[in-house]
Amino acid sequence: MSKTIETTLTQNIFRILLAFFMVYAGFSHLTFNRVDFQAQVPDWLPLSKDLVVVLSGIVEIALGLGLAFWKKERATFGWVLALFFVLVFPGNIAQYLDHKDAFGALDSDNARLIRLFFQPVLIVWALWSAGSYQAWRNSKTAD
Repeated sequence: MSKTIETTLTQNIFRILLAFFMVYAGFSHLTFNRVDFQAQVPDWLPLSKDLVVVLSGIVEIALGLGLAFWKKERATFGWVLALFFVLVFPGNIAQYLDHKDAFGALDSDNARLIRLFFQPVLIVWALWSAGSYQAWRNSKTAD
């Protein structure tokens, strides 16, 4: 797969917005939203909830910075970020099923349910804005 892919201005704007969102979210994992993010860690996960929140925050910051600044690996960062969104989705489902409030806005089953439908949007956003899917398609036509 070609690592450097040309993306449009619109893709670049949305990639930078997503990168900023990821760095902000990661920072909030480590600081002011640390307890709220623990509500998303499923009870069945055999790790400390705080450790999971801290580690996921560090990963989010790294993914956001990589997506924003590592041009040659941009497509790869898109795939890894999409995978990250898939991996944290069970936590969002657990938060809904366990009726756990967080962030002030996720204070009802309806709000938590609506939030679940945004995860696929984040996955597509990561793949599209980084040119990941396009790079994969280009690699298949080059074979």
